[in-house]
Amino acid sequence: MIFTRPQGGLGMSERARDVNEWMAHPNQEGLEETGSPDGSWETMMCRVAKFHAKHDFASPENNGHDMGYRLALMIEELGELSAAITKRKPAEEAAEELADVFILTLGNALAMEVDLEAVFHQKMDRIMQRKARRGNLGIRITEYTDETE
Repeated sequence: MIFTRPQGGLGMSERARDVNEWMAHPNQEGLEETGSPDGSWETMMCRVAKFHAKHDFASPENNGHDMGYRLALMIEELGELSAAITKRKPAEEAAEELADVFILTLGNALAMEVDLEAVFHQKMDRIMQRKARRGNLGIRITEYTDETE
């Protein structure tokens, strides 16, 4: 089932995007504080929305949806992921840091009121058309072309 935005809602799609819309999503029914993988994008978004609602991230006093602050948190978590990888920490530790980055990314979608799943597929459609290029450190898939070509 696809949850649709209330009449008059703005946005790129007619699907849930902000915390309140995800909190009203049918998948919230019966959703516990703990869970296990079920292959559902909607379950992940509902769980992150529940976390944001529980801690009132959207309130101006908490500043939890300020993108400047959220980007600083992303950089912090990327640093922790990088450290886990470069210091050859156990794979489980690196995986947990990767999950932190992913959870923040889903939270960013809530803060920005973006249908990240739809935008993901739109972006994948575009980048699948690009050619691979070899950079100094490895392969890149980019629209960038250097001037020597």
